[in-house]
Amino acid sequence: MADATAPYRIHGDTGEWEVVIGLEVHAQVTSHAKLFSGASTEFGAEPNTQVSLVDAAMPGMLPVPNRECIRQAVRTGMALGAAINKYSRFDRKNYFYADLPQGYQISQLYHPIVGEGAIDVQLDEKDPESPTKTIGIERIHVEQDAGKLMHDQHPTRSYVDLNRSGVALMEIVSRPDMRSPVEAGAYLSKLRSILRYVGSCDGNMDQGSMRADVNVSVRKPGAEFGTRTETKNVNSVRFVMQAIESEARRQVEVLESGGKIVQETRLFDPDKGETRSMRSKEDAHDYRYFPDPDLLPLELDDAFLEECRASLPELPDAKRRRYESEMGLSAYNAAVLTADADTARWFEALLAESARIQKKGEPEVARAASNWLISDLFGALNRLGKSIDESPVSPEQGAELLGLIADGTISNTLGKQVFEIMLETGDAPGKIVEDRGMKQTSDTGAIEAEIAKVLDANPDKVADYRGGKDKLFGFFVGQTMKAMSGKANPAVVNELLKKALG
Repeated sequence: MADATAPYRIHGDTGEWEVVIGLEVHAQVTSHAKLFSGASTEFGAEPNTQVSLVDAAMPGMLPVPNRECIRQAVRTGMALGAAINKYSRFDRKNYFYADLPQGYQISQLYHPIVGEGAIDVQLDEKDPESPTKTIGIERIHVEQDAGKLMHDQHPTRSYVDLNRSGVALMEIVSRPDMRSPVEAGAYLSKLRSILRYVGSCDGNMDQGSMRADVNVSVRKPGAEFGTRTETKNVNSVRFVMQAIESEARRQVEVLESGGKIVQETRLFDPDKGETRSMRSKEDAHDYRYFPDPDLLPLELDDAFLEECRASLPELPDAKRRRYESEMGLSAYNAAVLTADADTARWFEALLAESARIQKKGEPEVARAASNWLISDLFGALNRLGKSIDESPVSPEQGAELLGLIADGTISNTLGKQVFEIMLETGDAPGKIVEDRGMKQTSDTGAIEAEIAKVLDANPDKVADYRGGKDKLFGFFVGQTMKAMSGKANPAVVNELLKKALG
């Protein structure tokens, strides 16, 4: 098995090569309106139904910044521990966009709204003891998205959908600090998690609301940076990791065969698992940036910044530490429960209701609740192909089930049966237990009667047990529970069996 802490290297004919990776993540800002217009940003609308006169660049239309988009960018920067620039400015980036009617993009180059920050990432989220690495963030700037060209609607024509035109994006630019596909995947996953906690982006990569441009170069370990390529618009963590591996190997093959890496823009083909050239990108490409004359600079005051900071939720790293220190959860459970904002919210609803039902403090019920969620609920959701926000069982129903187990109404074994029925029917656990007669019994007379039958039916095993074969005790427990259809209280069964066997 490979050492997870060993440096990632590509082995070529001339020796080892190191990969240098940076990501430019485009995250659609959570807002009901676009960056400079009031048009809707709802996903899945019919083409060209969410386009204002500003988005269509009609003569005389002037952009007006959406305050909520600015607020979300500032909150994101704060969550990443980044510098917030009180003064920032919008620039025009000029080149031909077939799907952006203005003919230029309003972005930020010289004075972005957010400066340097960093993210600490766990290289293996399933192993809390795995190495941690800090990935630097160079900047976050706000810009407008372009529209979408549609080439498959007509045999000889291309159509354009301007619904995305003008949608607010945060471009989150990392430093070239990553050295393996695993590091890049961990960085992107952690960044997505933070954005979802903050609520500044929904992180739905399959819908295009978060996507990554992947910058890759290779070099001999310790040498100067090589020429990089940029693979555009990769829309999943898995594809980002595949694109890096494929592109790095391609570059090594080119260099070792005597060729040169051309700075260019590439696309990733998930079906073939490889990148292909899209267009060349020279260092001296002139976008003719200049300050947008229709927009005043943004000047943020202390009151606005304080409002943004006060609105931030508890972030995943802080929540994970609290789960471990205050609730006594294992490092693994805490990491799993805090990796995604929806999971953390579901767990905390389960926890609060469990504490209310069982009349205990949250730390006292946290371990059982976390184990049930991670084992039973996650297992069922994986089987059903559903996410936690699609769970057919609510946190309140889960808490009721855990309460029935905790007070001895049903055993753990019966609890699993009740849970399966809950998934199928949607019924509350208390109703299922009552309607189907699944209550656990602690009636010592009934249990003693069944124990007597089990011992009478297995005299040889009774003799063996009394002769020193202690492991047979589990056999007697199992036979007794089976005879009582799993409804006997296991603690009572154990106690009475020990007495009967002597």
